[in-house]
Amino acid sequence: MRWLFTLVAASSFLCCAGAAVAQGVGQFPFALTREGQMLGAVEGEIASFKGLAYAAPPVGSLRWRPPQALPESSEMSTAYDYGAPCLQPSLPAAREDCLTLNVFRPFGVDGPLPVMVFIHGGGYVTGTANDPLFDGARLAQAGLIIVTVNYRLGALGWLTHPALAEDTSGNFGLMDQITALRWVHVNIAAFGGDANNVTLFGNGAGATSIALLMLCAQSRDLFQKAILQSVPGRVRLPSSQEAQATGRQFAAALGQDADLRVVAPARLLAAEKRLLGRSPRSFTPAMDGDLVTEDIAAGFAAGHESRIPLIIGSNDDETRFDSELEVKETMSFSGESTGELRKLYPDAARPSDVAARFYTDKVFSEPVRMLARLHAATGAPTFRYRFAYVPEARRGNPDEGNGRELQFIFGVEGVPGAGIFSRRDREVANRMRAYWINFAKSGDPNGAELPHWDAAADRDHLLLITNDRIASGEDPWVERLDRLARESKK
Repeated sequence: MRWLFTLVAASSFLCCAGAAVAQGVGQFPFALTREGQMLGAVEGEIASFKGLAYAAPPVGSLRWRPPQALPESSEMSTAYDYGAPCLQPSLPAAREDCLTLNVFRPFGVDGPLPVMVFIHGGGYVTGTANDPLFDGARLAQAGLIIVTVNYRLGALGWLTHPALAEDTSGNFGLMDQITALRWVHVNIAAFGGDANNVTLFGNGAGATSIALLMLCAQSRDLFQKAILQSVPGRVRLPSSQEAQATGRQFAAALGQDADLRVVAPARLLAAEKRLLGRSPRSFTPAMDGDLVTEDIAAGFAAGHESRIPLIIGSNDDETRFDSELEVKETMSFSGESTGELRKLYPDAARPSDVAARFYTDKVFSEPVRMLARLHAATGAPTFRYRFAYVPEARRGNPDEGNGRELQFIFGVEGVPGAGIFSRRDREVANRMRAYWINFAKSGDPNGAELPHWDAAADRDHLLLITNDRIASGEDPWVERLDRLARESKK
């Protein structure tokens, strides 16, 4: 067996790295990877290896180039701390040198264990795998290997420009994700993981990335199951020409004298911020004729995606609208009169509530149902859900629902972005997490003492997670989703 989950005494490790002093006398997890010997940390029953580089730093001449492999090594490195988040305006600690991942696993448990790889969201311009909300310890306790991945964001991750034409693509963030999956395929046995039992899961932009990876030939053999949480399945990706036009606008914002691979990160962020202020979707995956050749909906309609077991779903209140302008824009986008929309959402008290419900259905609920139907039609096991549970402490003033399910799946409490669960909240979280864990292990989320989750097949069955119960059945929103589906085809 390749993995060496060796127990190393702290006293013997002191000769290799002074950092071990902070660990005290004890035992350490050790993994031999292609890139060197990695020494992790243990907290309770979980071992973690943080900040593991999966590609060379994409800086200098490697900026806006495909990720490059690291050289093989036999050197020992400590993996106690997260690497830097990828460059973004909101995080002062963010850096260009950010192509790292984190591994969590049960300490002292023999493998090979199922692997779950998490791709974070953030609209392709923000977010990090290092977020305390994405700590993989609770999932790993169930006998899994959890991997969380950083990938290039914003202009550095998604810029298409003629000056970079020798690399043929602006989808550098997607290239990073594929490279991280290849790292997992090569190295995960060193941590006790099964490279042939890998499940991808992610929310928002992470889910969109995974859907694109399901359609991408370069990643097809690198994972065996997928979970798409709040995927905007009908989103139209920019054409190569549109992406290049955005790239030229970005270069113009930098100034005519700017050398794209030399300009300081601060100037990059300033130009990116100006462009995003005018067009919030300036930096996303785009058609490149190589990694991305079709929109998600078109690819699934043609049956081009990997025919693997799939969980797919969304939340029933993905957004909130605070301004009258946002409400008016959403209402006009619907093509329906305010009165007609109110008929669709009779329990929505305010125009902002009607607009938010419509946006949730148009962008998430109906497209998720469409992708579930298309994938089930290929014969692949498909399980659809809708998450409508609100933590008990938030029911008087619920926040935006997008991403709310993440705290329940990761089971993290009391960190930024996560509240403290009540007893009922923990019961729901335990069941949600059990579904995800069972699916990662076998491709079927069902298990003992869980409400049965019917496969979608060619029906509108889904698992509804509400404040009152968790149950599988017919979709109560079928009529209004049918109406939205008809509108989408016009």
